[in-house]
Amino acid sequence: MRHLMSPLDFTTQELDRLFDLAGDIQKNPQKYAHACDGKILATCFYEPSTRTRLSFESAMTRLGGRVIGFSDAASSSASKGESVSDTIRIISCYADICAMRHPKEGAPMVAAERSGIPVINAGDGGHQHPTQTLTDLLTIRSLKGSLGGFTIGLCGDLKFGRTVHSLIHALVRYQDIRFVFISPEELRVPDYITDMLKSKDISFREVIRLEDVMPELDLLYMTRVQKERFFNEEDYVRLKDFYILDMAKLERAKKDMLILHPLPRVNEISVEVDDDPRAAYFKQAQYGVFVRMALILTLLGLA
Repeated sequence: MRHLMSPLDFTTQELDRLFDLAGDIQKNPQKYAHACDGKILATCFYEPSTRTRLSFESAMTRLGGRVIGFSDAASSSASKGESVSDTIRIISCYADICAMRHPKEGAPMVAAERSGIPVINAGDGGHQHPTQTLTDLLTIRSLKGSLGGFTIGLCGDLKFGRTVHSLIHALVRYQDIRFVFISPEELRVPDYITDMLKSKDISFREVIRLEDVMPELDLLYMTRVQKERFFNEEDYVRLKDFYILDMAKLERAKKDMLILHPLPRVNEISVEVDDDPRAAYFKQAQYGVFVRMALILTLLGLA
């Protein structure tokens, strides 16, 4: 039995096979319409989510399986004090695979150690968000043709953004990746990540102004400033509108640059950008369904 806690749990060769499977699912959906007949996915979400939870539910439904679960800790026995370990042991009696989101870092790992079924980390605090990273990688590979040989700018909340942390760790395994970290001083990427990049001799630099680096980017990964990660309202209000991507800023960008965003957005990308051919964030959400379908099949041993 295998779990997914981090994007690094799969080798790059295994990821290639996963992405190939996702591509085949995209092209031949009917071929997989009954692949999970009789199987049940449990979605255990201890904090709110729209995209990730519904993406998992859509993925399992498209595979012919069924979904059970909860969308908030208040509607689960966690509100009565039940531990994650006990919850997953009970869920293992009801379902064949589980996707878990939790505000505490490491909670899905604790669940995996006690689980009788495969567990997928659907986000744990500010730590990891591996299925979003798989979505990001599939989007880049599908739209750029390969995973390597580009400069990527990551903009916004680089301190608390688990999507950013996961993506950086995943991309360092590919050739010729150059990182540009764009953030205010208060939301800089953590030292442990920059130390890791230095140890691997991977190119990166940190800047504050998005406009200064726009012309050199092949990919721009925008993130929202996450209100739920701040300890006080004042800091959030001061930083939430630090970056707003609009058409004026895009005038300096390459014609084939891709704009990614894990969503939800607040106002860090102007709606006028949505119609620009470089805007790929809604396509990215669709790729998320395909890659989660491929992941479910893989972890259940059906692929």
